[in-house]
Amino acid sequence: MAKKRIGILTGGGDVPGLNAVIKSVTYRGSEDDIEVVGLRRGWEALTHLNLDDPNSRSHYVIPLNRENTRTIDRRGGTVLHSSRVNPSKIKKLPDHLVGNDVPVSLSTSGGIATKTWDLTSRVLANLSGLGIEHLIAIGGDDTLSYAANLNELGVKIIAIPKTMDNDVRNTEYCIGFSTAITRASDAIQRQRTTVGSHERIGIFRVFGRDAGFTALYTAYATSIRCVIPEYKVDLNKLIQLLIEDKRANPSNYALIVLSEGAQWEGYKLREYGEPDAYGHRKKANVAESLADEIKQRTGEETITSDLTYDLRSGDPDFIDKLVALTFGNMAYDAMLESKTGLMSALVEGRYDLVPIPDAKLGPRKLDVASSYNTERYRPIYANKQGLPIFLNRAS
Repeated sequence: MAKKRIGILTGGGDVPGLNAVIKSVTYRGSEDDIEVVGLRRGWEALTHLNLDDPNSRSHYVIPLNRENTRTIDRRGGTVLHSSRVNPSKIKKLPDHLVGNDVPVSLSTSGGIATKTWDLTSRVLANLSGLGIEHLIAIGGDDTLSYAANLNELGVKIIAIPKTMDNDVRNTEYCIGFSTAITRASDAIQRQRTTVGSHERIGIFRVFGRDAGFTALYTAYATSIRCVIPEYKVDLNKLIQLLIEDKRANPSNYALIVLSEGAQWEGYKLREYGEPDAYGHRKKANVAESLADEIKQRTGEETITSDLTYDLRSGDPDFIDKLVALTFGNMAYDAMLESKTGLMSALVEGRYDLVPIPDAKLGPRKLDVASSYNTERYRPIYANKQGLPIFLNRAS
């Protein structure tokens, strides 16, 4: 009798903790005589795989076992690698599919027509050809939105949320968030010496396209001001507060952290580059824009520091390793029970299985009223009794 076979993939940006999930699922599978197959480069493995080509198979499919996963949880990143491929909107067909009858669509933006192909039928065929009976998908909003589509098409799938933005719905915590805050806090504390030595205003930029969790929690931990995407601040007031902070500081400096999607009244967020597979373009550095405004309005010198990619690099901290291992084991248990369409989560501070979020709802955002002081542009520190450990509730 053939062994049961499950697949696992990581999509989107890497974060610390992914390898711990991969190892925990692999080790559990070895104990139950279940084959675990790693799919390289996220959804690309299932869109670009050519089952008839041995080189393609070896490139995209990795049999996982105790030997090749034994030490992977000791480091960050993902041994399965990652990509931002959206199987329903492929911009360039793999060579072996050129000339095949593949659903195509045209979209126009800014007068430019773009052709994309929907390779969902290939994803289904490759899952079947590989004999994968259950799939574990680890990712953020974009990766999990396609996981939800597969679930509706009858694929047995369990999701695990990961993103340093912590903006996946239905959970209070995503793998990578704690390490990101730890990294940001450490970097800001180190750079205090330089900002203070030169008596400047230090402006730090962190990830957070649509949600300000990373900026707010960094500010919470370091006791500095922050600007988040959910609330447009008054620029004059913000600069005045920073100047007051600087003057009141014996070392004559001030600090602030901004989400990449932060804005102020009258400021239009600028984007550049080609949209990725999910329609996202890179955002211009809002920290540089704020630095220019401060210089023009006050003459004060600034130091800007982009912390974005550094926050997702390196080894996981204890919380991310704990949550990653637990999320992985929960996903594995759900798979053993033939459950599908569910995601490992933290709800009210407790581990739970919840539905994979509805992509149409968009990313989860901060509740400004309970978490952000709109007068002081700081986190709200009061009234935390009764909240879960991560100070926010799933939505």
